[in-house]
Amino acid sequence: MTTNTLLLLLLSLLIASGLSFFHYIYKAKNKSKVGWFLAFLRFLSIFGILLLLINPIVTKNTLETVKTPLPIVVDNSSSISFLNANEKVLELYKKIQSNSDLQEKFDVQSYQFSDDFEPTEAFDFKGTQTNIDVVAKNLKSIYKNTTYPTVLITDGNQTSGNDYVYSFDSVNKVYPVIVGDTTTFLDFKINQLNVNKYAFHKNKFPIEAFLQYLGTKSVTADFVISQGNSVFSRQSITFSPSKKTATVNILLPADKIGLQIFKATILSKEKEKNTYNNTKNFAVEVIDQKTNIAIVSAINHPDLGALKRAIESNVQRKVTIVKPNEIKLLQDYNVLILYQPTTEFKTIFENNKAAGINTFIITGNNTDFNFLNQQQDNLNFKMSGQKEDYLSFFNEQFNLFATDNIGFENLPPLQNAFGTITAKGAVSVLLSSKIRTIDTNAPLLAFAENQGKRAAYLLGENSWKWRLQTHVNNQSFEKYDVFIDKIIQFLASNNSKKSLVVEHESFYNSGEAIEITAQFFNKNYEFDEKARLTIAVTNTKTKQTKNYDLLKGNNSYKVNLDGLKAGSYAFTVKELNSKTTYSSSFEILDFDIEKQFVNPDVEKLTQLATQTQGKVFFPDQVDVLIKTFLENEEYKAIEKNIITKTPLIDWIWLLVLISILLATEWFVRKYNGLL
Repeated sequence: MTTNTLLLLLLSLLIASGLSFFHYIYKAKNKSKVGWFLAFLRFLSIFGILLLLINPIVTKNTLETVKTPLPIVVDNSSSISFLNANEKVLELYKKIQSNSDLQEKFDVQSYQFSDDFEPTEAFDFKGTQTNIDVVAKNLKSIYKNTTYPTVLITDGNQTSGNDYVYSFDSVNKVYPVIVGDTTTFLDFKINQLNVNKYAFHKNKFPIEAFLQYLGTKSVTADFVISQGNSVFSRQSITFSPSKKTATVNILLPADKIGLQIFKATILSKEKEKNTYNNTKNFAVEVIDQKTNIAIVSAINHPDLGALKRAIESNVQRKVTIVKPNEIKLLQDYNVLILYQPTTEFKTIFENNKAAGINTFIITGNNTDFNFLNQQQDNLNFKMSGQKEDYLSFFNEQFNLFATDNIGFENLPPLQNAFGTITAKGAVSVLLSSKIRTIDTNAPLLAFAENQGKRAAYLLGENSWKWRLQTHVNNQSFEKYDVFIDKIIQFLASNNSKKSLVVEHESFYNSGEAIEITAQFFNKNYEFDEKARLTIAVTNTKTKQTKNYDLLKGNNSYKVNLDGLKAGSYAFTVKELNSKTTYSSSFEILDFDIEKQFVNPDVEKLTQLATQTQGKVFFPDQVDVLIKTFLENEEYKAIEKNIITKTPLIDWIWLLVLISILLATEWFVRKYNGLL
C-alpha cells in the first residue's frame, strides 16, 4: 500500500470522526448514550463511503522460478512393439523422466504420439499410424516463443503426415533416442503397390509394384500375384547389393464381375526376420460396362473438349463427340449431352421420345430457343437476340444429390441470350444466375425428373473457363471434374428417388479411415434434419455385430468405423422413425503399415538432429544424454518477480455493511423520536 493511500485513509478517519462528532455530540442539547451510539454508526457509514472512493490496493511481490520445459515425447505406435522395443522404451522413459537432477533443472513434461499427439505418462504401443510431423506442430503451439530442448524416443519410421525433418523449429534442439535393432537383416519388401480401384469386365487392368531388398549378397525372389489357390502371375527377380529395388508391371484379366481380392507376395528361399512386409492384399471392383455418353453438337466449341476431358477423368465413362446427323442408334448411349440445340436436332429429340435416354441440354449464343420450347416441357424460354454474361450463385438447399460449392460465385460468367427463363414443372435449381450484382431469379443449372426420365440444363456457354479457373485456384482440375461427374452420375441412373441414400467404398485398408455417409429425404424429397440414423455392422465370419449412431453434418449424416479388424463386413443403415433401411457390405484388407519395418530410420533421425543442432543417442547412451542436459548452460531457470495487486476491501460486502449501518441509524433515530 502506498504512502498516499495511507494519508488518504488517515484523512478519511478524521473526516468521518469530525462529521459524526459535530452532528451528534457537538450540536446535541442532551448528550446521552444514544447520541454516542448514533455518532458511532454515522462514523462507520461515512468512513465506509470514503473507503469505497479510495479503494486501497495491496501490492504483493513474490519471486517465481521458471524452469526451461523439457518435453519427453514417446512413440506409442505398434511398430515399437513389433520391433520388440516396447520394454526398452519404457525403461528409457522412466530413467529420463524420474531423474531428480533433470527435474530440478527442467520442467519435465511427458507426451505420446502415434497418429495423434497428447500428454500422458502411460503407453500401450497400439497406435495404428506414426506421424512425427504432428509432434512438431503441437510442440510449436504449446511452447510458443519459448526456447527448449526435446527428447524424442522413437524408431523414426513415419507412416503418415509430412516429412518431419524440416517440421521442427530449427532454434529448438531435438535429441532423438533411436530404439529398435539397427543391425541390418536380409529383407524383402513390397514398398508400394499401385492399382486402380475399378476395372471393366473382359478388360485387363494394370498393376505396378515397387519392390525393395536389404542385404549384402545377390539373391533371387519370385513376385507372385494370386487369388485364393489360383496364381495369375509369377516373375523371377534378381537383387544384389548394387540393385536393391525393382519395379514390376503386370496386366491382369478382369474375368469376374464384382469385388475381387488379390494377394501380391515376394517368395524366396532366404531366411528373413520380417516376412509380414512380403505380402500385400489389394482389391479391384470389376464393373460390367462403361457409361457411354454422346456429346451432340453442330458447332465446334472449347466447351466440348473440356466436357469430354472432365467426364473421362472417371475411367467408367466413355465420351463420343458427334454431329446431330451422325447418330445412328440412340440406344448405344446412356446419356445424351445436347450442345446448343437447333432444328438440326429435331430427329434426335423425336427418336429420344421412344428411347427415353436422359439428356443434358446446354444452351448458348447459337441455340434456337423457339425450337427448344417445342421439344421439352421443363423450362420456358423468352429470349432476345442480345447476348448477356451470367454469374452463378450456389443453392445450399439443393438436395437431388450431394455436391460441394467449388467456388461458383468466383468463376467466370457464362454467356447466353438475354431474356426470361421460367420453370414449367418441378425443377430443382443447383445454380441460379446473376447479371453483375442483380439476381435474375432464373436458373443457370437446373435438373428435372418426369416419369422416370431425367434432364439437366446448363444455360450458358464457355463452361470451359470454369474448368480452367478451378485449376488456377487449386492447381488441379479435380473439383470441376468431380462436379461434372456427379451430374453425369445423376443422369446415368434411371432409379427412382430414394429416401435413404448411403455412400461407402467397397473395400478399405486396415488402419485407414472408414467413413460412411448417408442422406435421408422426406416425402417432398427435402433433406430431413430430424432423421435418426443408426448402422449395424456385422463381421460375416465371427457374426459379431456392433451398432453405431450416424451424426448429422452440414448436408449428410456420417459415422466413423475406425478400429474394425481386417475381414468381410455386412451392414444395415436404418432410419428409426420411418423404419427405412439400406443394406450392403464392404471388405477391410489386412494391411498393417506399422509392421513394414525391420530397422529404425537412423538416417532420417540423424538428419533431424543435425537440422535442429541436436544430437542422436541410442538406448545405451541415455546416461550421456542426461549428462548433456545437466551440463548445458544454455538452459537456465529464470527468476521472475510476480507483482499481484488485490483490493483491500470487497466493495460488494462493504456496500451491504454501509446499507445496514444507515438503516440501523434511521431506526434508532425513529425509535427515539429524533426524526
